[in-house]
Amino acid sequence: MKLLFLTSRFPFPLEKGDKLRSYYFLRELSRKHQVILVSLNETPVSEEHKQHIAEMVHSLHIFPLKRFSRTLNTFFALFQRRPLQAGYFYSRKARKAVLDIIQSEQPDHVFCQLLRTALLVKNINIPKTLDYQDVFSYGVKRRIPKSNVLMSIILRIEYHKLRKFEERIFHWFDHTTIITETDRALMSVKDPNAIHIVSNGVDFEYFNPDLFQSTEKKYDLLFTGNMGYPPNVNCATYIAKEVMPAIRNTYPGLRVAFAGANPAPAVVRFQSDHIHVTGWVEDIRPYYASSLIFLAPMQIGTGLQNKLLEAMAMGMPCITSSLANAALGAEPETHLLVGDSPNEIASHIEKLLTDATFRSRIAENGKTFVRERFSWKTQAERLEQLFHGEKENNS
Repeated sequence: MKLLFLTSRFPFPLEKGDKLRSYYFLRELSRKHQVILVSLNETPVSEEHKQHIAEMVHSLHIFPLKRFSRTLNTFFALFQRRPLQAGYFYSRKARKAVLDIIQSEQPDHVFCQLLRTALLVKNINIPKTLDYQDVFSYGVKRRIPKSNVLMSIILRIEYHKLRKFEERIFHWFDHTTIITETDRALMSVKDPNAIHIVSNGVDFEYFNPDLFQSTEKKYDLLFTGNMGYPPNVNCATYIAKEVMPAIRNTYPGLRVAFAGANPAPAVVRFQSDHIHVTGWVEDIRPYYASSLIFLAPMQIGTGLQNKLLEAMAMGMPCITSSLANAALGAEPETHLLVGDSPNEIASHIEKLLTDATFRSRIAENGKTFVRERFSWKTQAERLEQLFHGEKENNS
């Protein structure tokens, strides 16, 4: 099968969740199919990164989104039905480029990642699949109460546009996918069950704790992710301002690392003797290996947290929130610990730090849990079934 794979960002390096998902699907699908990758991109792509992806796919096309074009199209979206998320990544030139590639390559199926790319293939008479991934509208809704007056007004408008857009584009595609049942239930379409669950996975050969057995433990707590992404900025702030004061009297020397790309100024300000803010790291695995506990008590945002999958695969005991675990589906007190208040999280940290047997049991159970449920190969096979028009159980 010849497959056109359309992404809103170049899928390498892997510093964002959408890139991670597209990268591993590209890797798996390219083993069996001719994959034509068409990537929009906001910043220049290095030759090294181009070569890395080019070796994986049949052909590669990168369409740069210039700053002026992005700004202008986002402004136009304010006066149109399309949300800012879609307007930012749309341009007539980009659509023409995609249409030209489709005309020349004649793919059998088009796979669009995120609603940001939907407008580029509207009314194209080729079998198409849209990967919603998450419910963007609900993620925006969660940010409204935590924003200032002006931003809350903008977010409310964007929320209502996104809900309508998510429902409208559902009818443009032969198939739609989403990562979790939690997100599917929140989707504003007439028949959410028609959306197929295609989860994320873990590269177990890469995230292998056996490769780091001799690594020295430098940190008590670790939080990872793109530190410019609002839900991660919010979580880092929650850890620094609310969780840390709740545990510091008991453990005044607690060492914490915030590891991830693009740290926002609000995160950088937490750099201190007790909190290390790394910025971009080439390889995140040494941070998992050199930390005792993984802490990700997400307060806003929806969807499956790749950071939790990776940490559990690396054999780390994890603490998260009910919000994040709703998408993961792990059993509290067995696969991980769940806390929804600073004091509850502090209590979990203390238990894990003081009880090595309990810490090892949670870590081992978590590792087994992700290995049994989250494989990129299995999830890519679910996509293939859709591309071939095969029926499958949507759950």
